[in-house]
Amino acid sequence: MQQEYTARAERIMQRINELAAISEDADGVTRTFGTPAFLEGRDLVQSWLEAAGLPTRVDGIGNLRARLESPNPDAKTFVLASHIDTVVNAGKFDGPLGVLMGLDLLENLLAQKAELPFHIELIAFSDEEGVRFHTTYLGSKVVTGAFDHALLARCDEAGISLDQALVAMHADASQLTLDAIPAAEWLGYFEMHIEQGPVLWERNVPVALVTAIAGQQRVELTFKGMAGHAGTVPMDMRQDALCAAAEFVLIAEQFAQAHGRGLVATVGKLAIGHAASNVIPGEVTCSLDLRSPDEQQLAQAYDFLRSHAEALAVQRNVTLDWKLIQQTAPVACDASLNTLLAQAIADSGYETISLVSGAGHDAVPVSFVAPATMLFIRCYKGISHNPLEDVELADLAAAIAVADQFMTLLRTQNPTR
Repeated sequence: MQQEYTARAERIMQRINELAAISEDADGVTRTFGTPAFLEGRDLVQSWLEAAGLPTRVDGIGNLRARLESPNPDAKTFVLASHIDTVVNAGKFDGPLGVLMGLDLLENLLAQKAELPFHIELIAFSDEEGVRFHTTYLGSKVVTGAFDHALLARCDEAGISLDQALVAMHADASQLTLDAIPAAEWLGYFEMHIEQGPVLWERNVPVALVTAIAGQQRVELTFKGMAGHAGTVPMDMRQDALCAAAEFVLIAEQFAQAHGRGLVATVGKLAIGHAASNVIPGEVTCSLDLRSPDEQQLAQAYDFLRSHAEALAVQRNVTLDWKLIQQTAPVACDASLNTLLAQAIADSGYETISLVSGAGHDAVPVSFVAPATMLFIRCYKGISHNPLEDVELADLAAAIAVADQFMTLLRTQNPTR
């Protein structure tokens, strides 16, 4: 049996590498939503789905969807999913691994000619990362019926609206409402994903059970001062927007360090308007990413940092534009599905480790309409969103064994019916 899992893991790895070769740049893996590289990668995944004999379609937001039908037309739908878009200069595994493991599970069920008590839909979500339009979960929000149609007017940095991007992708935005799976038809949701953290790597355990996903708040801050000549404006008369932004970056870091228990604060983007070495920066825009599994802690951090940013602007004689871009509450994974997944891990002979995910996943919007569970897979030193991202073949084989057993338990026990 182990030899079979290894062979399946090798096939998934081969597909991972083929997909990773499709990128907007040559240094890492970059496939942002709607780009030619994204579309080429999605076409490749679709060719694998169709070769397996699965009916496929692309929906109105660009999600790739395949379906394995139960003989019972009135059965509910169990969704296997992850995403195929990436951040800039990403690794190979974040997102695509879950999609291709899902394909492997369906190929195995087809080979067994398994009779299903429920439908299974495999979805490769089009935009989980939110890189292009600065809003995450576009694909999964459509599938769950939570898509905000006002987002169609949102523009990327080139001034292209989401609506225009969908037209260029030959996607039909008029179908977005119809693309949702009604809440009453969901049986559950299962997402397989690299851990993106070091716990499994350090403990040398291949998989873990996810119990909850941290909430997030994303903010865009713009400090506006006065641009001036670097050599002629005295230091005590400057309105330096970059100095204000730099001080805020350190305040965010210091606050998160002092208020642990899962709180993290990150400024990952800093843009200086009309930057020049001999010009005092007059306008700087930066990002703020706050995360915590504790909703109250997240709200308190948000209020603290906003008030300190406002005070900082007054102190440095600049103005502040604080814009909340996105917020998601912490969510708990489904207890019944987690019981089955924990049993599958134990049945497969592995220690059952429970983890809270600090990263966001498509399981977040899904959890508001359906029971959701996640399996984490060990990755090299916990590195993610980086070309060094890697998964060992033995860990992937172990994850396949666990996923197989989970699907077997789901088919026989079906705790969410």
